[in-house]
Amino acid sequence: MSVLVPQVVVSKIFLLRGQRVMLDADLAELYGVTTKRLNEQVKRNVDRFPEDFMFQLNAEEKVEVVANCDHLGRLRYSSSLPYAFTEHGALMLGNVLKSPRAVEVSLLVVRAFVQIREMLSAHKDISAKLDQLERKLSSHDQAIAGVIDAIRQLMTPPAPTRRGIGFTADIDSKPRNKK
Repeated sequence: MSVLVPQVVVSKIFLLRGQRVMLDADLAELYGVTTKRLNEQVKRNVDRFPEDFMFQLNAEEKVEVVANCDHLGRLRYSSSLPYAFTEHGALMLGNVLKSPRAVEVSLLVVRAFVQIREMLSAHKDISAKLDQLERKLSSHDQAIAGVIDAIRQLMTPPAPTRRGIGFTADIDSKPRNKK
């Protein structure tokens, strides 16, 4: 029996249909049973696995999963479509398999999904802070651009106004009232 760590389980969790899931082959390996045995237990206890706990991949999803996950290459030539288990479905497997290893793996799966939730939460916090910083920098950029424009205007010398030599009368101006 190998020692399992949450990082091993986390590496087998991926996003499919907008949910974080694990495939039956990965769960069977973790629980120490064959995929066939795992699926037999699921079929015997089908009422414990509603759609929000487990679903079967379609052919396109299977091709995508096999292409994106190197460790699932063995599924490429399988004629059956794999099942995907959500966090709750993976935990329910521990209840239907009923072995000391199943209890250990169930606890590990819980810890792995919690770890992923914490990582996503941290990413959301960091993302919000980056957005806030970006807005600040944007307003600073506008202010700096305004200062640069003002400096450029001050640096350009005024156009010289040359006055001619001698007296010139301003005809358009009003005459002065003399008293």
